[in-house]
Amino acid sequence: MALPCPFFPNSSFTSSLNFGKHNKPGGPLSFHRISYNNHNNFRWLATQQTLSLPPYSPRNSANYQPTLWSYDFLQSLNNGFTDEKYEAKVRNLLEEVRRMIVAENTESLAKLELIDDVQRLGLGHRFDKEIKDALRTYVSEEETRRRTKQSISLHEAALSFRLLRDHGYHASTEIFESFKDQNGNFKACLSNDVKGMLSLYEATFLGYQGEDILEEAKAVTTTHLRDMNQHISNDHVLSQSISHALDLPVHRSTRRLQARWYIDAYAQRKDADVVLLEAAVLDFNIVQSTLQEDLQEMSRWWKAMGLASKLSFSRDRLMECFFWAVGIASEPQQSEFRKALTKIACFVTTIDDVYDVYGSLDELELFTTAVERWDIKAIDILPEYMKVCFLALYNTINELTYETLQEHGHNIQPYLTQAWADMLKAFLQEARWSHEKHIPSFEAYFKNAWMSVSGVVFLIHSYFFLNHNFSEQSLQHLDPNHGLLRCPSVIFRLCNDLGTSKAELERGEAASSVVCFKHQSGATEENSHKYVRSLVDGAWKEMNEAKAIESEFSKAFVETAMNLARISHCTYQHGDGHGAPDTTSKNRIRSLIVEPIKLPRN
Repeated sequence: MALPCPFFPNSSFTSSLNFGKHNKPGGPLSFHRISYNNHNNFRWLATQQTLSLPPYSPRNSANYQPTLWSYDFLQSLNNGFTDEKYEAKVRNLLEEVRRMIVAENTESLAKLELIDDVQRLGLGHRFDKEIKDALRTYVSEEETRRRTKQSISLHEAALSFRLLRDHGYHASTEIFESFKDQNGNFKACLSNDVKGMLSLYEATFLGYQGEDILEEAKAVTTTHLRDMNQHISNDHVLSQSISHALDLPVHRSTRRLQARWYIDAYAQRKDADVVLLEAAVLDFNIVQSTLQEDLQEMSRWWKAMGLASKLSFSRDRLMECFFWAVGIASEPQQSEFRKALTKIACFVTTIDDVYDVYGSLDELELFTTAVERWDIKAIDILPEYMKVCFLALYNTINELTYETLQEHGHNIQPYLTQAWADMLKAFLQEARWSHEKHIPSFEAYFKNAWMSVSGVVFLIHSYFFLNHNFSEQSLQHLDPNHGLLRCPSVIFRLCNDLGTSKAELERGEAASSVVCFKHQSGATEENSHKYVRSLVDGAWKEMNEAKAIESEFSKAFVETAMNLARISHCTYQHGDGHGAPDTTSKNRIRSLIVEPIKLPRN
């Protein structure tokens, strides 16, 4: 029979609800009926309905691997760089680096290369003002060079373009026109300029839509760099740099992981500055000690939460969630922000498994509505495993809301809960497609999928952690469709699909951007992947441009949005580094969070 829907009077749901192992096969199920009154509150009735369950059917299982990181191991972490003597030493070294950056007698190219090294070594956060001032000076000098028609190398043109755009300065693609021949092609002689080609390649990833010259440059440099790398035998450092850039350009790399790699690469250079290198190593290790303390606190929180033990079907990925948070917020002073992001990532991971793997469709509809209403009484009609999940989410989000209200006087709960509800409605749509064995059109899938990937949830929470003096007017810009919320979410979704589609197909979760495009277009799997990668490129161009013209959001929020896209590339570059971490994923985490860098010898 059909019964009135407990949340919507004009709807109904069938009696064939499956609430799992807590009910006997074929036995009765008791639940409280609810009606929804005009004041948007639940009115609970004393009456109970008794339903008959269908024969028991086994739950699905994704057979996720257990965590690679035990609680005891995480609690034992101590890289030994918490002593004040290291803080004092790095302060002295950083002061020497500061003097290098502000020095007035340094040639333009040398100053740009120093800024690039400082940033890629992970020290950029220490010198925001000095770098900004140095680039401002470069811009004013560039105007003089233009008037006097002074020529610059391809390396300098490309490096200046990348740094200026990255820091919000206007940089025109016209600077590259002089490197073309009369036929409109990049000059053949440039193929011998390895350093220039590498810099141009890196610069192309800061392009906007419609900047065709950068697309041409990307194609040319990619081809030449691959060819060059096969013939470079006498310069291991340069060859390593080319391979690393072709694997993932610096603009799309997570800042902290990029620093870890670059420190090792810089140490091999013959022209490496000893002071700069030692400052980078010490700073990295000191920041790592802060990360370890944050991780240990989160490990205790996660153990006390008990979700991993109570929901054995879900992924236990505390370390991977923390790694994700570090990718978004890596600076040492962002501890509280980083811990909040870790909690969000843990809940997203667990609830995603409820929808993708374990929950029946009827249960998922109840859970979605419970979160949408955000009423504690809603747990009474949820099965036991969902009660645990709902209560954990409910208490954590309310705690974050309370802290913000207490410290800053703003009630942010409606915005947070709306973000969660929107994501879960998208989860539910995917669950319906999976249940029906339906492959939607690419358009239908994509419209839903960029919301289901959780990027908006991360960014809505981030906005309130990074902005405490917001107004009702400024909140109008906090729209999921804004380029700085949508584009990172699109990139997150597409990277996720590229990295996980094979495993999801094996589990019967058919809908993904790759599968939907292939099914709709008849394209090969290779061409379907190529198309999806082109959408990633398009989203990056749009986000680059949104960053350049952005005025509504703070610089910190803009960088957070970009970092969300970067950690997405990192996590799914070689597979599912979150759900099914392999040796590569484990080594990345070890190098970033577990193992300090050995100090260079004096």
